Amino acid sequence: AISGYRVLSYNPTWTILPFCLPFVVRLKGSKLVHTTPDYAFFFKRKNTPLVITFHNYVLDPFMKRFSSTLQRIHYSTNLRWFTRLAVQQADAVTAVSRFTASLVQSDLQIKCPISVIYDGVDTGRFVPSPRSRVSNEIRVFFSGNLTWRKGAQWLLPIAKKLHKNIRIFYTTGLRANRPLPSHSQLVPIGAVPHREMPQRYQQMDILIMPTVREGFGMAVAEAMACGLPVVASDCSSIPELVDDDKGGFLCPVGDTQAFADRINHLAASEKSRNEMGDYNREKVRREFPLERMVEGYRRLFSKAISMTNY
Repeated sequence: AISGYRVLSYNPTWTILPFCLPFVVRLKGSKLVHTTPDYAFFFKRKNTPLVITFHNYVLDPFMKRFSSTLQRIHYSTNLRWFTRLAVQQADAVTAVSRFTASLVQSDLQIKCPISVIYDGVDTGRFVPSPRSRVSNEIRVFFSGNLTWRKGAQWLLPIAKKLHKNIRIFYTTGLRANRPLPSHSQLVPIGAVPHREMPQRYQQMDILIMPTVREGFGMAVAEAMACGLPVVASDCSSIPELVDDDKGGFLCPVGDTQAFADRINHLAASEKSRNEMGDYNREKVRREFPLERMVEGYRRLFSKAISMTNY
């Protein structure tokens, strides 16, 4: 961990009056402020470096078709203004993937450098389970909110194309109260606390991620650390995590037949599942360990503080 790093929270309702945020979140005595770009501008202080991290980016035109009317208005007006101001005022800007960094620079038309610091996975907690099979059922796992952005609208069409011994177990996430339409091969498991996620991954055989936009893809990385092969959309940051035909398969966005075909293929080959799962586990240990992320931010913070003091 980074010595002195504190996490301060606030009720999202305060974002209606963002200029009040500095009075809600007490920053007195802080040597540095690290936050997301949305309302970072309001936390800028003289002689206190501001570091912002883009965990995702949804303000570009492509995402309009996957956003509600209110979201589209919010994204194209005040949130876009606040984000641009945050980038202009920040002493350092980071993103959790190369894709996200490139998209931010392109859509906001900014030239400032953006450092890529990948999110990290605790590979001591997220570990594979002993491989033992007591039935021929293949469990496919969807982890995320049931939103258009996550591709939840394609789970039912995919399920209908799967072999009968395959079932998709899906979380409802934090933003959905209703499960998907009933189907014998779709199993809702509700909202799962993060502390229980390692066990959930260990109970599964394959991860499915039909997303249209990921800033990084934490569910993908965690599943990989647990030794699961991944069938995911070939978009955004996902190719930085999943090596096609080595750690799983990448499918065109929204191509339900391609997703079903790849899952059916993996379901029929335990050897392929094991080999791809082992490949993924090693890739996460090598490229996305928690320790690498922490060290990346530690160095960045130290540099920002020293530059301010200078």
